[in-house]
Amino acid sequence: MALAEFLDDLERLRGEAVQRFETAADPDALEQARIEYLGAKSGRLKTAQKGLGRVDKADKPTAGKQFNATKQAIEAAYETAVGRLERDGRDGQATAATDPTLPGIRPVLGHLHPITQTIEEMKDIMGRLGFTVAEGPEVEDPWHNFEALNIPLDHPARDPLDNFYLATAQQSFSGRACPARSSGQEAATDITADPRTMLLRSQTSTVQIRVMEQTPPPVRIISLGRVYRPDTADATHYPMFHQIEGLLVDRHVTMADLKSVLRLFASAFFEQRDVHIRFRPSFFPFTEPSVEVDMTWKDGWVEMGGAGMVDPNVLRAVGYDPDEVTGFAFGLGVERICMNRHQFDDIRALFQNDVRVLRQF
Repeated sequence: MALAEFLDDLERLRGEAVQRFETAADPDALEQARIEYLGAKSGRLKTAQKGLGRVDKADKPTAGKQFNATKQAIEAAYETAVGRLERDGRDGQATAATDPTLPGIRPVLGHLHPITQTIEEMKDIMGRLGFTVAEGPEVEDPWHNFEALNIPLDHPARDPLDNFYLATAQQSFSGRACPARSSGQEAATDITADPRTMLLRSQTSTVQIRVMEQTPPPVRIISLGRVYRPDTADATHYPMFHQIEGLLVDRHVTMADLKSVLRLFASAFFEQRDVHIRFRPSFFPFTEPSVEVDMTWKDGWVEMGGAGMVDPNVLRAVGYDPDEVTGFAFGLGVERICMNRHQFDDIRALFQNDVRVLRQF
């Protein structure tokens, strides 16, 4: 076959195929045209490809190049037709479903829950103060939830009435001898001391232990998340709530640093220039000294949470030398701060998913 004849056949094939694809009125017509021109076995393009074998050897490079160009043009025309029919279908559906005589209605858009908004703003503020966000599991073991935080086996904070313990198949809460975790301690008769026991974490302080176990000082982190305590739900208590935990460990950290960080945080979050922070003496097993933190709010004082200097026993538990480094930690209730800001008087309103409440945010 002469080269000119082969090229004429290709040009004629291209023109016919493009016209069929452009004039296809529906998907069925387009599919028939695709099979006729692009069919893998008997399509006209496949037949034209066989004609390459009859072209003189010297002309085959030119013939092959033109065949590839023709194939690309036909395939592009087919893809264009597919897009055209899809758009026509969507436009037709929109036209059928839209009544232009109806008044306009603003669509109802979702938004973040007020607790989530509070958490995200806290992350942003503390990030500007140099704290990075750390996360940890909500199901914890007694070591991270109690012992590493200087809460001994006989401490009342470990009572099953104050925690959500998850017993294994071999355990029960009736009481039986369990080996103590640390050497030198007597065997316990309570599931709370069994190292196999897991529980829902009662504080986000567990995260600071996990971070310090893996990170040499200095450490500057915050952790935010859910914590669980079997409290009866009322206006100020809920069995699940959120905490923000802050930790800074370095050389020469003092209570003055703690007070400055909390004041800067409160000033930024509540958008008050002149915020006063006061400490009231308290006790927490994992800080010494320990304080309750209050801040000025309108005409009075509002309790924010607990704080203090990290107890040396906690530093030793994670391998730090308390003679070389010191640190402070604080824990604030996210719901309490959210309620103060938005004037909620019942924490349950944050968890009832009442759209009349949530739409305000």
